Amino acid sequence: MFENLSDRLERSFKILKGEGKITEINVAETLKDVRRALLDADVNYKVAKTFTDTVKQKALGMNVLTAVKPGQLMVKIVHDELAELMGGESVGLKLENRPAIILMSGLQGSGKTTFTGKLANMLSKKQHKKPLLVACDVYRPAAIEQLKVVAQSVGVPVYSEDGNKNVVEIANHAISEAKAKGNDVVIIDTAGRLAVDEEMMNEIERLKNAVNPDETLFVVDSMTGQDAVNTAKEFNDRLDFDGVVLTKLDGDTRGGAALSIRTVVTKPIKFIGTGEKMEAIDVFHPSRMADRILGMGDVVSLVERAQEQYDEEEARRLQKKIAKNKFDFNDFLGQIQQIKKMGNLKDLASMIPGVGKQLKDVDIDDDAFKGIEAIIQSMTPKERSNPEILNTSRRMRIAKGSGTNIQEVNRLIKQFDQTRKMMKMVTTGGMRNMMGAMKNMKGGGMPKM
Repeated sequence: MFENLSDRLERSFKILKGEGKITEINVAETLKDVRRALLDADVNYKVAKTFTDTVKQKALGMNVLTAVKPGQLMVKIVHDELAELMGGESVGLKLENRPAIILMSGLQGSGKTTFTGKLANMLSKKQHKKPLLVACDVYRPAAIEQLKVVAQSVGVPVYSEDGNKNVVEIANHAISEAKAKGNDVVIIDTAGRLAVDEEMMNEIERLKNAVNPDETLFVVDSMTGQDAVNTAKEFNDRLDFDGVVLTKLDGDTRGGAALSIRTVVTKPIKFIGTGEKMEAIDVFHPSRMADRILGMGDVVSLVERAQEQYDEEEARRLQKKIAKNKFDFNDFLGQIQQIKKMGNLKDLASMIPGVGKQLKDVDIDDDAFKGIEAIIQSMTPKERSNPEILNTSRRMRIAKGSGTNIQEVNRLIKQFDQTRKMMKMVTTGGMRNMMGAMKNMKGGGMPKM
């Protein structure tokens, strides 16, 4: 995500490296490179020009402190302007009615149905809502079945009417169903449509007018770049939607949509999709995204994802086991499952300052834990609970059962033993301090030393 743009911007800032002060000449040279980088990332030309003009004006009007180098100051100005370009502050959903209604819109293939499931999953697990999904894509073959599969995977119900092509009727019946069954959020999945398809655009306008949604979201595939921005403008002219959802930001995207869309349609980006899993959805934070574009990582988001998986009761149980040197392969497997739930591994690594750049050419497979899991799952319950009984014959059997070899099994057991010894060195107080530090970081404070 944004790797090419990040590299280009880094090269642009090197022009100021070693300069004693900011001048109109070196700023102009730097910003010429920045503008090219933005255009190569498929950012709207007018947006790119306005952006660099604003940065230039601010840079030339600012005094450089003796402790701050010109290049560092330029990075700070570009960071702040990037965040402002993308909206400045994060904007959440306004779900005031009961049931609150969310209407999804967008092109076919933009990822609406998958995102509908992700949003329902997030609302139910993080905000303790009771969503009902509504199947109003009555044209695409198997669209209703796809929504049912997605809904089943996150444990939420779906309302559909086989054979009925009247989406207004279906939506109104679904809202009545939600009121009767106590669902406090209704998410309406609609058919993908082109802005030039007058009949389809009229249909979604009628649907919006009929259900009067709390939120109308426009879902756009970020990999389509500037075309996504143009399409968003056309949809906004007809629907006056409330916010944008950028999907597939984990793919090979140049970033133009994320950087241009807020300025062109004057509507906030509310969510981003960062992977295939149902948990791969994030609230969009402009400042954090600017951090990532400039290679600064995103520690706050990483901590938030970790805390979502953090269970205090489970942590206390593990602390006791670690203190008694009883941490076993069942616990180890559980920790792996929690890490996997946090999202795409390369995306997680990119949130650590400096790490994302080092790993840009490294292919990190989401199945990186597959071999480890296979080895552990080939152990008997007794072996998982008592790693010390894993003698040579048992290890050979495990290797055969997991489709690996004895060397891989030995390596895992050795690494596990080393991990267990290191964990024992961490006292219960140390664990508490670590968790306290994570909470401080999330709240913006500094961790206590």
